[in-house]
Amino acid sequence: MAKGNILIVDDNKNVLLALEMLLAPEYNKVSCISNPNLLLSELQSNSYHLVLLDMNFKAGVNTGNEGLYWLQRIKENHPDISVVLITAYGDVELAVKALKAGATDFVLKPWENQKLLATVKSAIELSLSKMEIEGLKQKEKDLIRSINREDKQIIGSSAAILDVLRTVDKVAQTNTNILITGENGTGKELIARRIHNMSVRSNEIMVTVDMGAVSETLFESELFGHVKGAFTDAHESRTGKFELANRGTLFLDEIANLPLNLQSKLLVALQNREVTRVGANQPNPIDIRLICATNKDMNQLVDNGEFREDLLYRINTIHIEVPPLRRRKDDIMPLAEHFLTKYSEKYGKPSLSITQQAKEKLTDYSWPGNIRELEHTIEKAVIMSESGKLKVHDFFSGSTVSHKADTNVVKLDEMEKKMITLAIEKNAGNIKAAANQLGITRQTLYNKMRKYGINQ
Repeated sequence: MAKGNILIVDDNKNVLLALEMLLAPEYNKVSCISNPNLLLSELQSNSYHLVLLDMNFKAGVNTGNEGLYWLQRIKENHPDISVVLITAYGDVELAVKALKAGATDFVLKPWENQKLLATVKSAIELSLSKMEIEGLKQKEKDLIRSINREDKQIIGSSAAILDVLRTVDKVAQTNTNILITGENGTGKELIARRIHNMSVRSNEIMVTVDMGAVSETLFESELFGHVKGAFTDAHESRTGKFELANRGTLFLDEIANLPLNLQSKLLVALQNREVTRVGANQPNPIDIRLICATNKDMNQLVDNGEFREDLLYRINTIHIEVPPLRRRKDDIMPLAEHFLTKYSEKYGKPSLSITQQAKEKLTDYSWPGNIRELEHTIEKAVIMSESGKLKVHDFFSGSTVSHKADTNVVKLDEMEKKMITLAIEKNAGNIKAAANQLGITRQTLYNKMRKYGINQ
């Protein structure tokens, strides 16, 4: 028995009986009605893949207009259901009119059983295919909504962060390219996500690419895609990040890490608004909103000849600088309380609180790793806590407590090197665990280790 539910609508009960006897042994469900006025309510109440519809119901009327009327009503309310029209008065003009109106096929009375069975089979397969496609589209929409959901909040009411959010509110509804800068751990991706979710593209996906983790040899394949057989390991075609982000947002994180020889390829794709897959000849148009982020001084890189000035102009229509946590003193404790609630629930310790002295030390500390460091500090304190009160020593070692906010004490790169070294030591050389602790990818961590000459 083939998959499929069929509804037969004909005022001739002999026709209904003959069709039911022919089709019932072949399909899951075959229902019959003789009054077309019951048609829509029947379709609303039950699931069907095909309607076999007579074209004439009133005695002496052979124009086919009734069938065309009910065809139109079916397609308006149930566009995925196939409709095959049946009439004893066939002509080419009426058949063409019915097909233009959305009919799947057109058969004449008396019919040939095998031909009708073949027509029904094709019509049901078409309906099932449409429904499957519609289901996939709905799953895609649900997936995009899930991906775009704001699991992380932007917490804070300091003047510094409110100034950033005012800029975000102004530019989110536009399609302009945006460059987000700021130290590691300040929440640049979170700002990018907020821009996307407030934009007209919020129902589409935001695709994130860590440019520090993309190797030079796979750059074009990763961003532009490739066709099967384009190179040795191209066993199947692959869609690049640009095409995946089509109609949505492409977020290029750590854009400053893109080697100079690859910057021209990115520039061409942005200028032409099209990409060509590796191994293909035909370019594919792209419609993306571009957001880039970096912790580097881009103007300095341009002056040093390490970044193309024309590419910087292309990605930097609007510049948003995310302030470090040391410039957001008023936000430290709201963030700390947020993370405390999060990890207390996660690790089953709901009664934890922070002592006043610890709050003062948390606020006084300069947080060179910014929000990411604060979150990891709170998580560690929750895990290691032995009482309901979290004290200073639960958060800091003795040498860390006295670390005041002074941006001139240590250069940013030195801070980053120190954090990486410490993370690797704390995780006994486990690079994956260290990368997770730092909130970066393993490839990004390897790149930074090479940069700072850190041995595993």
